[in-house]
Amino acid sequence: MTDSPERPASGPDGTTDSATMLKGPTGAGTSPETRGQTTIADGVVAKIAGMSAREVPGIHSLGAGMTRAMGAVRERVPGTGSGGVSRGVKVEVGERQAALDIDVVVEYGFPIVEVASEVRVNVISAVERMTGLEVVEVNLVVDDVNLPDEDDAEPSEGRVQ
Repeated sequence: MTDSPERPASGPDGTTDSATMLKGPTGAGTSPETRGQTTIADGVVAKIAGMSAREVPGIHSLGAGMTRAMGAVRERVPGTGSGGVSRGVKVEVGERQAALDIDVVVEYGFPIVEVASEVRVNVISAVERMTGLEVVEVNLVVDDVNLPDEDDAEPSEGRVQ
């Protein structure tokens, strides 16, 4: 039996990846997990990337200076969004691949090259594992280094008493 063009390609272990297929076979004779199409929005990939980048030790925050300032204002306005999980993350998602650009602020004292490498590994691993998309590149821009005394200057979210 030969595979039809609509059938997803099998991986080395014989499994198929429904997140990256264009269109699955249809009909009563096909398995349910291959019927239909799955589309992953750019925002989903951006959130996954933002969360996984923030998990890396040495990352203070994501986003360029103006992006962080606007995000901080937006977070304080009720009903305006998700709290900035994807702030500083730009994503291009194709049918089977994704490319990401991430703006970061690194904590002072951490080796920037090592932090950047770890961010790439963490982001690629999380996005590929959760979406099935191949991450072709993760470009990082280190916009700033957070100095220990700068934490006092930034507004903190305190408890209302």
